[in-house]
Amino acid sequence: MVKAKKFVLVKHFDGEPKESDLEIVEEELPPLKDKEFLCEAEYLSVDPYMRPYTLRYPTGITMIGSQVAKVIESKHPDYKVGAHIVGQFGWRSKTVVDGDKPMQEGLNIKPVVLPDLKGLPLSLALGVLGMPGNTSYFGFLEICDPKPGEVVVVSGAAGAVGSHVGQIARIKGCKVIGFAGSDDKVKWLVDELKFDAAFNYKTTDVTKALKQAAPNGVDCYFDNVGGTMSSAIISCMNERGRISVCGSISSYNADIKQMPLAPIIQPAMVFKQLKMEGFIVTRWLDRWNEGMMQNLQWIKEVNKLSFFMGKLVYRETVTEGFENMTKAFIGMLKGENTGKAIVKA
Repeated sequence: MVKAKKFVLVKHFDGEPKESDLEIVEEELPPLKDKEFLCEAEYLSVDPYMRPYTLRYPTGITMIGSQVAKVIESKHPDYKVGAHIVGQFGWRSKTVVDGDKPMQEGLNIKPVVLPDLKGLPLSLALGVLGMPGNTSYFGFLEICDPKPGEVVVVSGAAGAVGSHVGQIARIKGCKVIGFAGSDDKVKWLVDELKFDAAFNYKTTDVTKALKQAAPNGVDCYFDNVGGTMSSAIISCMNERGRISVCGSISSYNADIKQMPLAPIIQPAMVFKQLKMEGFIVTRWLDRWNEGMMQNLQWIKEVNKLSFFMGKLVYRETVTEGFENMTKAFIGMLKGENTGKAIVKA
């Protein structure tokens, strides 16, 4: 009998998640049936969406999330022993999977066998070559429709999605301005990712910063944080500007009965005729491979600004040890990561 460990949600998060909200339990996995396979987690993802999404589920569930896992036993012809796959298996060390059934109710998403990443880390399938990468690719290009020479602002710019969006904007010939939560992150955005400007929102007045960096206004805004920062950025936008709403991490830990208030945005929306659209990346499931392959190509293409890097640069903040999943999750929500937050099992 195979034993596995998993994190169980024992209490819904109240304010900032606490380690006591999740508990590691051990279980025995049943023998494989026909069309099933057993996989072992190698890399697990912690993402901001996990914080609000858990409210949709009762306590007692296995904590949600994706992982890169290795098939170690199989009775399914499409999932061979030794193959690496990406799946929504949650925070589990080992998982028995029915390869013919969707992983998520209502969505026909099955475990994906990873293609040859040409020497790149497998963990990238959880970052620039996975859900965050496609969130950036489709959420920015399809909704903001950026044009060369336009000014693009990204909040949460040093995170997995924000850092990616800013680089796509640069590739598309836009002027890119980012807001992040530390001076070190700001330095990374400017020095390595080649943002035209970046600011520490904790120590800078957002409106004054934009008047300095974008005196002619903002054309596109990719919003990861919501709150008063987003209201300030929206007030600096040009007529017919476009806003892609990816998340609102500034309010994820707030009491849902006492959500923080932000200045009204309707006057700017109306008089500047702005377009503001939220999205969930599964909208583009039928084009998933397109996003992954384009991001892979950008990683491999030589950047004319630096012959030592590709057009798309990535960084991972890796936490060692499956038992440290909750610590990595809490740290990510506090902004302790630069780039994609990953746990190596």
